[in-house]
Amino acid sequence: MFEKGEYVVSGNKGVCVVDDITTLDISGVDKEREYYILKPVYAAGSTVYVPVDAAAGSLRKVLSREEADKLIQGIPEIPLITSANDKLLEQEYRGCMKTNNCTEWIRIIKTIYLRKQKRLEAGRKVTAVDAKYFRLAEDNLYGELAVSLQMPRGEVESYITKEMEK
Repeated sequence: MFEKGEYVVSGNKGVCVVDDITTLDISGVDKEREYYILKPVYAAGSTVYVPVDAAAGSLRKVLSREEADKLIQGIPEIPLITSANDKLLEQEYRGCMKTNNCTEWIRIIKTIYLRKQKRLEAGRKVTAVDAKYFRLAEDNLYGELAVSLQMPRGEVESYITKEMEK
């Protein structure tokens, strides 16, 4: 059970604040069922409704500062995504995104970063699939780490870089 005011990560909506826990007075909706009313931190004006009894698979607490620092320290040990077939890579990326897990987002970022370097060295462009999933993984990871580390989202990448250089 999450509390009002708590930060949570909601599937593809990213970091949200639990705005309320209540029943909904909407026609066609069970009046007895409780819902988390979530406000996405990085999508102003949006509202997400998640049934309390179904939240276990789609919501989780945002990492604590200690967990975030430990995750960043462990980045070098996080393995790349290996796929012999470029066509299967999108499935791998999609699967990693669906886990709603920071480690999986880092796997995507590391994998695509290295693929991008190789492609650019060979005089080729970054694929649209790589660009899409790189942005999605970065948005999710940096959004969560910004809340965990209590810093602006735009400073997260440089913070990670500094920490990695230590």
